[in-house]
Amino acid sequence: MSSQPALPLSAPGAPAQPRVAPHNLEAEQALLGAILFDNETYNRITPLLQPKHFYDPVHGRIFAACSELIAAGDLADGVTLKERFARDGGIKEIGGAVYLMKLMDAAAPLSAQAQSYATLIYDLALRRELIRVGTLIADLAENPPDDSDAEDVIEEAERSLFSLAENGAANSGFSPFSRALTASIESAAAAYESDTDVSGIATSFEDLDRMLGGLHGSDLLILAGRPSMGKTALALNIAFNIARARLTYDRAPEDEKPTDKGGVVAFFSLEMSAEQLATRLLSDAAAIESDRIRRGKIQKHEYERLQDAAADLQALPLHIDETGAISIAQLQARARRLKRTVGLDCIVVDYLQLVTGSSKKSDGRVQEVSEITQGLKALAKDLQVPLIALSQLSRQVETRDDKRPQLSDLRESGSIEQDADAVLFVYRESYYLERAEPREGTEEHIAWMRQVDEVRNQAEVIIGKQRHGPIGKVKLFFDSRYTRFGNLSARS
Repeated sequence: MSSQPALPLSAPGAPAQPRVAPHNLEAEQALLGAILFDNETYNRITPLLQPKHFYDPVHGRIFAACSELIAAGDLADGVTLKERFARDGGIKEIGGAVYLMKLMDAAAPLSAQAQSYATLIYDLALRRELIRVGTLIADLAENPPDDSDAEDVIEEAERSLFSLAENGAANSGFSPFSRALTASIESAAAAYESDTDVSGIATSFEDLDRMLGGLHGSDLLILAGRPSMGKTALALNIAFNIARARLTYDRAPEDEKPTDKGGVVAFFSLEMSAEQLATRLLSDAAAIESDRIRRGKIQKHEYERLQDAAADLQALPLHIDETGAISIAQLQARARRLKRTVGLDCIVVDYLQLVTGSSKKSDGRVQEVSEITQGLKALAKDLQVPLIALSQLSRQVETRDDKRPQLSDLRESGSIEQDADAVLFVYRESYYLERAEPREGTEEHIAWMRQVDEVRNQAEVIIGKQRHGPIGKVKLFFDSRYTRFGNLSARS
């Protein structure tokens, strides 16, 4: 039994009907009327709704004007908006002040449904944006730019969809200065009311937090040093401290929540495996040397202590990606996915020189690193999280008498230094002193031993650049047995 052929949607040869973007002007009118009739309605609707979500740009301007007036504590009605829009051609076209009054008159019985109208307007705006993004993705798939492949299109699609889910638009575009000013005042108020010097995410290193004010969203921090200085150890300690603070905060009763909320951390480990990082954390938590853990040279009571530490760290909100030679596009996509599914408050990349660019052409390593640092900075801004990227230093450090790093020691320093909001160097003088031991029994050896004792278990974090604060030097405690950094003041 054959099925009947489907009827055509339009007569053969007839022009295709243009698609009308989903919208509801009646809902927009009803919501605006309800706000003008009773300004308190504005405070009861979803805060997600913004002027850009209105289909009619005139309605968007009316909503923006209402928002500004109400936020300033002024009345927003047909009378107050009349002068504001006196020279607005769009308002004149639809009736001017008479139209505003009609909105108010028709909305008296509709205030109770304002939230429903706001939700509908927001939903329709997202649908319109989805259609736009879908069309853009389809065009990119059919006509990809030069040197782009399917993975690049997927990355662009994921970026656009993430931005749409987070901001209600795939591209934020311009925003009024008043909105940025409000956000700045709110940030300043939160810092003023805080009992600590930390306005961002605390690293739990008190002196470092005091210099940086904590880790702030959208900042790219470069943590650099020569091999064996402890870059990975310090970055892992910071990641662990942030994740442990979040675990402590989540487990605390509502009336006993600590001020430090910590956060969810993504750790991209391009050099070490996730197992090696976990061993370091276990070594620190259980106070057992990591090399003895790897070789199994531990006592029964130490093994039990190791199990207890593992059980305690099981729920730690620390996510490790051990993909080697990951591309900047893949790194961005995975961070956005984690932000969307689990949440994300801080990113660590170990280390920058092992990330690869997305371009298929080889334009030189300097250009590739520039693309990577710009991509990391863009990711930090998109997700509004601090991003710590580790970096190697050039060998010219070893040729100087003073081995303390400088900005010029950064590999491909132009792009790294330019894109970073802060550049931190890890330096341990004991590392170089221990490798320059004079002959025993000499006066030089006695002086050398005295020097080694003075700097033993000490490390410096040199802040070589900070866009939002001072530069300087912070001393930390360092225990090489457990590759653990700590507050030096607490040890003295």
